[in-house]
Amino acid sequence: MNPRSIRKYQRIRKELQFGVLFLIGLNLIGTLWYTVIEGWKFHEAVYMTVITLATVGFQEVHPLGVRGRMFTISLIILGVIGLGYIINRFTDALIQGYFQDRFKYRQQIRLMRKISDHIILCGFGRTGGQIARELVEQNMPFIVVDAEAESIDIAQSMGYSVFQGDATLDDTLLDAGIERAACFIAALTSDADNLYAVLSAKTLNPNLRIIARASSEEAIQKLQRVGADVVVSPYITGGKRMAAAALRPQVMDFVDGMLSGASESVYIEELELHESDCPEVGKSLRESDLRSRTGAMVLAIRRLTGQLIAGPSPETQLEDCDTLICMGTAEQLRDLNQILSPLAPQEPRVPRSLRRSK
Repeated sequence: MNPRSIRKYQRIRKELQFGVLFLIGLNLIGTLWYTVIEGWKFHEAVYMTVITLATVGFQEVHPLGVRGRMFTISLIILGVIGLGYIINRFTDALIQGYFQDRFKYRQQIRLMRKISDHIILCGFGRTGGQIARELVEQNMPFIVVDAEAESIDIAQSMGYSVFQGDATLDDTLLDAGIERAACFIAALTSDADNLYAVLSAKTLNPNLRIIARASSEEAIQKLQRVGADVVVSPYITGGKRMAAAALRPQVMDFVDGMLSGASESVYIEELELHESDCPEVGKSLRESDLRSRTGAMVLAIRRLTGQLIAGPSPETQLEDCDTLICMGTAEQLRDLNQILSPLAPQEPRVPRSLRRSK
């Protein structure tokens, strides 16, 4: 829920609580009066207080003097005011959808508690919408977090998991499962909001991979300073992409086709090596002979230390926890994955870059 909705619901809850406490207080006062002042038994005092506040019109348990009747009249008036106040607040809560929204909110919380190794996407504008479509194509679990009800409704209508709330607040991120998430994407429209969101996310989960959107070079530096692993500026990236398309159109068309999946013949994929299930670890590329066995090309190797080996030579040795960036057809990449991980389940796995540290 956004901050405005939270304040509204807190106000309604406090008003309902006040009305209930007011009636409980009247019951205590009435019971004490009839017990102490009138000298009645406790159960008689309780019964008299309840039927008086309920205005049911039953007769007095015992005859009352002038003082007792004046007190009873005051009790009736205050009881009518208290009941009227509660009914008014309850009706207002129904009209404003308080109970329905609270039910939806609790459902969202239950859903958030079940999901793990997911991506938290903050902001569902034009950039966030495109990110969501890409994640759906890759079958990656994600949650859209946005403070605007309209954006949440649009995301929900598209079948995405959503959570309405302010991404700059710790409570919102905790409700969205930040401690169990694999990646955090800050795609809010404001650089300041992205900065606060990244700072909160990094504080709550230091091992989280964080990607942020920035509008200026100054914002890029600040986001990197507070812990963002990758900062993307749509303006800078778009400018470079347009210049590259003008200078090297065929290269850019080829790369874009593979990255976007528009090319039906050739793909670029990353595959991880694990010594426990990969018999090729410890061998060189020449010894493993992956190219002739599958037809796929190894374009680069990312070491666990972060070192990137572009265009590895045949003598480059494969090490545990290497990530191979490969190019080939779908069948070639499938055969390559089978060779590199013959004992592992042949299904999409969370990339190491998005996997939470244990």
